[in-house]
Amino acid sequence: METSLAPFIKDTPEGREAEAILRACVHCGFCTATCPTYQLLGDELDGPRGRIYLIKEVLEGEPPSQTTQLHLDRCLTCRSCETTCPSGVKYGRLVDIGRKIVDERVSRSPFDKARRDVVRRGLLARPLFGAAVGAARLVKGLLPQDLAQRIPDAKPAGAWPTPRHARRAIVTQGCVQPTLAPNIDAATARVLDRIGITPIRGEAGCCGALSYHLSEHEAAREAIRRNIDAWWPHVQQGIEAIVVSATGCGVMVRDYGYVMASDPAYASKAKKIAALARDPIEIVAAEWKRIAPLCAMDLGAVKVAFHNPCTMQHGMQIRGWVEDILQALGYTLTPVADAHLCCGSAGTYAVLQSQLANELRANKLKALEGGHPKLIATANIGCLTHLAAGTRRPVRHWIELLDERMLGGAR
Repeated sequence: METSLAPFIKDTPEGREAEAILRACVHCGFCTATCPTYQLLGDELDGPRGRIYLIKEVLEGEPPSQTTQLHLDRCLTCRSCETTCPSGVKYGRLVDIGRKIVDERVSRSPFDKARRDVVRRGLLARPLFGAAVGAARLVKGLLPQDLAQRIPDAKPAGAWPTPRHARRAIVTQGCVQPTLAPNIDAATARVLDRIGITPIRGEAGCCGALSYHLSEHEAAREAIRRNIDAWWPHVQQGIEAIVVSATGCGVMVRDYGYVMASDPAYASKAKKIAALARDPIEIVAAEWKRIAPLCAMDLGAVKVAFHNPCTMQHGMQIRGWVEDILQALGYTLTPVADAHLCCGSAGTYAVLQSQLANELRANKLKALEGGHPKLIATANIGCLTHLAAGTRRPVRHWIELLDERMLGGAR
């Protein structure tokens, strides 16, 4: 794609990166076939190719409009287009650059500004978010059904194992998962302990993704710096991994080196942190032959539908690994049509673009429930809570299922 960037962006790091991404695009349109919003809306500008053209126009000096902003807002950043693209276009990075520039030039309504700020700050403030969820649970029976379904019931966290192994790894805590589903991190810790790895609580905060994808890039970098400062002493002491059980956060942590590349004080540390980031399935799969005898695999066939989050299958390019482990555990996996499509969660998308998010969820649940599973498994807290709000079937993190079938600890 021929480009002629405007002076305001041409000689900047963002401009050079955006130009390289734009030039890689060959207009083939394969991406539109796998774009969830294009499939719903049928508008070229609500597909990757159309959005690339919009971003190109802005970078070449065309003034953006609220319509430009709307089409970029509607993007889920699911990155399904990246998996499909034969030219390797890094669309996710381009849309982050484009959104920030458009948001700097197009004012939002006071309501929209306030809504985005309340959502971002509310989710980031763990004590405030926890208090709000607790209060909502108390009056859940009095709330409208649509709102009540979005409030998960309280569940116990379960025990955190006592340190006992030479091998060590951080288990990140995140911002919303400890409140909404605390057992996920505890289950991850117990699985690591049985593998022979001492889990260390990664007390920090949000990975930075919430702010970064809402064009608050400097706020995201501040969150990243806090995390690096909290984790760095453990890195210096020789931890082998930083385990991130929410795939949405996992993709962000893997991008720390990229996001912090221009920060001389943190660039090298961020690169090291990114290299240590692991999804639980990567550790489990690597150790599976050794730990398989620790698992109960003869508990009877239970039908499970697995939703592979976009952040796992498109962001981290991990496909089939969780499914293999679940099948090895004796679960019967049901077929899921269009498994590459997003469920509509996408971080804050389910709140800020609720109509589209609910349509995508309905389509996803139809595909997941088509095989009549007993439960739905996934690998990301955002997907889990979004899907659970639309179904009566249990929706759980796959690591909880493995935790329940592991019999004893590694020695």
